Amino acid sequence: MRIASLVTVTGLFVAGAAQAQGVTIYGMVDTGIESVSNVGGGGTLVRMPSNTGLLPSRLGFRGKEDLGGGLNTIFTLEMGLTPDTGASGQGGRLFGRQSTVGFSGDWGAVTLGRQWTMLFWTLLESDILGPAVYGLGSLDSYIPNSRVDNSIAYKGKFGNFTLGGTYSLGRDTVNAGPSPAGTNCAGESSTDAQACREWSAMVKYDTASWGAAVGYDTLNGRTPASVSDALLPAGLTSSAKSDSRLMLNGYVKFSDLKLAGGVIRRTNDGSTTRPKSDLWYLGASYPLSPVLTLEGTYAKLAYKDVSNYDSSLIAVRTLYKLSKRSTLYAQLGRVDNDSLANVSVSGGAAGSNPALGASQTGVMLGVNHTF
Repeated sequence: MRIASLVTVTGLFVAGAAQAQGVTIYGMVDTGIESVSNVGGGGTLVRMPSNTGLLPSRLGFRGKEDLGGGLNTIFTLEMGLTPDTGASGQGGRLFGRQSTVGFSGDWGAVTLGRQWTMLFWTLLESDILGPAVYGLGSLDSYIPNSRVDNSIAYKGKFGNFTLGGTYSLGRDTVNAGPSPAGTNCAGESSTDAQACREWSAMVKYDTASWGAAVGYDTLNGRTPASVSDALLPAGLTSSAKSDSRLMLNGYVKFSDLKLAGGVIRRTNDGSTTRPKSDLWYLGASYPLSPVLTLEGTYAKLAYKDVSNYDSSLIAVRTLYKLSKRSTLYAQLGRVDNDSLANVSVSGGAAGSNPALGASQTGVMLGVNHTF
């Protein structure tokens, strides 16, 4: 009886403390069935995607404590989930989506830890489909995985303007194999101060009817630790080499119709064959009724000064809201590759690339529930 009473009292104390500090538990579970055509030698792959559906699944904890004088301490712990197996996402990290602590006030927020770079915030309003199974992430896997370890970030809103920046002392500690977010670029280095550094910046302007943003994100490489070291993604085999993205985008709203688009100019010092590219995109969203929405995006990945590597993608989806928190959806995507490209239409999981020069179609039906 004493033990039971102690457990009850302890539980009430913890619950009360959490409530006093303003801790919120939130999450999303999103999964479905996908069919991808023309995989490898031409077969059809039917699967339950692990990376994303409409949006990636997650479980998070967010807290805020008022310190007085307009100053707050804040934290976020957010883990990625793979609903098909129940495993952790982001290469098996416990809190791979976000793990931050910091301070906030009228001047903005400063946070430390693993967090989004400004690439994410720059594209937030202009990328209609976001990190869906068919979207910009199919053409550039860094877009839905633009997070960095060991980083400090600032973001503040002043009227219609939002300003932000990040700087990482060592941007990744998960290798490239387990996760599309892994870049095999270990944390802080005592021998090379610039190895695996990252920085990003953003200026954003938003009104009720239109907005625009410009951002920049750059990733430094490192020297491989040994001959047997895994191949570094993007060919960044020294800290003098970087992989950079310059973004310019905007959106406009006409009553219920939203049109958005932009371009991402990528410069990758590590590539000897395709160092420069432009990723153009244009999307639209329109609610056909209070519960039914139609959305779509067209995107083109075009490489500079080289032929036969380009890819284009078109994706459409319908969202049917069953309630405030539950949505049924259907998504359709198609990618067309030049003769030397084999980009997959799907960012849902690895293993779905077509043969060189082949086109591919994907279809997914799923359900999304937030809490």
